[in-house]
Amino acid sequence: MAHDAGTGAALTGMVDSLMQEVARALTALAETGTRAAIDLRSLPLTPADRDQLAARLGRGEVAATLDVGGRTEVWETAYAGVWWQRHLGAGDHVAGETLEITPLPDILQSHADDIAAAALRLARDLHDTKETADA
Repeated sequence: MAHDAGTGAALTGMVDSLMQEVARALTALAETGTRAAIDLRSLPLTPADRDQLAARLGRGEVAATLDVGGRTEVWETAYAGVWWQRHLGAGDHVAGETLEITPLPDILQSHADDIAAAALRLARDLHDTKETADA
């Protein structure tokens, strides 16, 4: 088993396989629009593997942190359409971690009900502002 020179931690060789899987999924997304997800917590990755995967995928231009039922960190990798999503539980313990191959992760999209409520709220706020200005 190889070791990461920087940490001495064991590398399992899983990253090469994961990168191939990501490449296939990204090609499918580009050609057919098919989305995919890879559950990193279900794989026997060592900390060195995770570090190597993060280095190979890199970081893109978009990152977001959400506080909805716990904290979630989402960032696009250096490969457009490949997103790293990490859900944190109590004490910032990693509760879930996936690679999502998608134009935009569902968690970043506004829900239709939220959009409708926002439209009503904005219309009401504009109406209230107009009434205040007219008074």
